[in-house]
Amino acid sequence: MSEPLLSLRGVKTYYGKIVALRGIDIDVNEGEIVTIIGANGAGKSTTMMTVCGITRAREGKIIYNGEDITDMPTHQIAHKAIAQSPEGRRIFGRMTVKENLQMGASVIKYEHMEEDLRMVFDLFPILEKRQNQRGGTLSGGEQQMLAIARALMSRPKLLMLDEPSLGLAPLVVKQIFEVVKELNEKQGLTVFLVEQNAFHALRLAHRGYVMINGQITLTGGGHELLENPEVQAAYLEGGRH
Repeated sequence: MSEPLLSLRGVKTYYGKIVALRGIDIDVNEGEIVTIIGANGAGKSTTMMTVCGITRAREGKIIYNGEDITDMPTHQIAHKAIAQSPEGRRIFGRMTVKENLQMGASVIKYEHMEEDLRMVFDLFPILEKRQNQRGGTLSGGEQQMLAIARALMSRPKLLMLDEPSLGLAPLVVKQIFEVVKELNEKQGLTVFLVEQNAFHALRLAHRGYVMINGQITLTGGGHELLENPEVQAAYLEGGRH
């Protein structure tokens, strides 16, 4: 079997003296959708930020595409065909939708710009209609679509999505997860997803990890975890939107 596209081994991350990640091991294979589920504050977003170099791993290794990126600066990691749609979207509110998308393409020096704009507009038709509108005036769902589309403009090999369903209406959540599934199935895009909405995440993912207090407590296939009584009791009651 080939090496994972992304591998975390014994990764420990701290905020000051507080341990946020307690020696986690995670693999994401090429062409997979892998999710981390867990309650708010479990360490899911810290995992994403640690991979991106925003928060540093104090112990352990992060290997991406065969290369050790543990201590690599964030701007260099961004040029390794890793793109993140961060929690809270963080779009540029005063820029237009099109300008936000151009910012995503800056990582690859604006190559394939028109082709990639067409691709994201096909995925999210509302963004084409709103392309000259300021990002800050979009609805929450439209801003989330823009954040994902901006990440796609860099042509990532690995797309990392941090809480894409947060605060969104169920119909919008369904639409966004359908796009992620399409990107994976039709383009072979590898997706690493952290998500509080365990039902949607596990239904979408090939494999999942359950995180509690900075530790991985359970792992398995997405549908396997969906049927796990412990997971159902902790994360799925009332969550099937």
